[in-house]
Amino acid sequence: MNHYFQQAAFLQSATTRKTMPAEAGLEIAFAGRSNAGKSSVINRVCSQKSLARTSKTPGRTQLINFFRLPDGSFLVDLPGYGYAKVPEAVKLEWQKFIESYLVQRSTLRGLVLVMDIRHPMTEYDQAMLRWAYGRALPVHVLLNKADKLTRGAGAGVLLQVRKELGKFGVVSVQTFSALNKQGLDECWNILDGWLGRDEGGQD
Repeated sequence: MNHYFQQAAFLQSATTRKTMPAEAGLEIAFAGRSNAGKSSVINRVCSQKSLARTSKTPGRTQLINFFRLPDGSFLVDLPGYGYAKVPEAVKLEWQKFIESYLVQRSTLRGLVLVMDIRHPMTEYDQAMLRWAYGRALPVHVLLNKADKLTRGAGAGVLLQVRKELGKFGVVSVQTFSALNKQGLDECWNILDGWLGRDEGGQD
C-alpha cells in the first residue's frame, strides 16, 4: 500500500486554462484512449474505488480533473481520446485543450500514457508521445489489461512496444493490470521518482 497516493482527493475540474488550479507543486498527468481503462488505473494507483469516475461508455470524461496529493502536488486525469461518440468539432476542442495543457503547464513533471495491451501504439497514442517529446516531458507507458493475455504474450507485446518507443525520447514502459494489481509497485516507483519521493517510498 502506498499511503501517499491513497490520500489523493478530487479538487476540481477544468474546461479552460483559466479554470485550472494555480500552478503550484508538481503534476503527473494520465492520458489514454477512452477504452484503455485510464480511470480504473488511477483508482488502482490511489487504492480508491471511485476517485476517478469510470463508465461503461468510454469517452465520458470531457474535463481535465485535478486530484490533490497531501503535499500539494497533483495527479491529473486528461479527457480520454479517440473513441467518444461526439461531434468531430468537440473532439478537436478536446484535442486543443489537452495539447495546450501538455505544452504550457509549467508544473507538469511527467505523463502516464495508458494503453490497452491488446491494441497499443494507436495513432492517438503516438500523437501524445510526439507532444511529450516536443517539450522533453518524461513518459511512462502502462500496457493495461495485461490480465487479458498470457504472461508470454504480454512479454512479447512489451518487447515490441519498447522498440517502437525508442524514437520518442525518454519513455519507459511496463505491463499493468488495474484489475489484479500487476505492475503496481513498479508504477508507484516511477511516480515517486517524478515527484522527488525516491527516498520517501511507500509510506
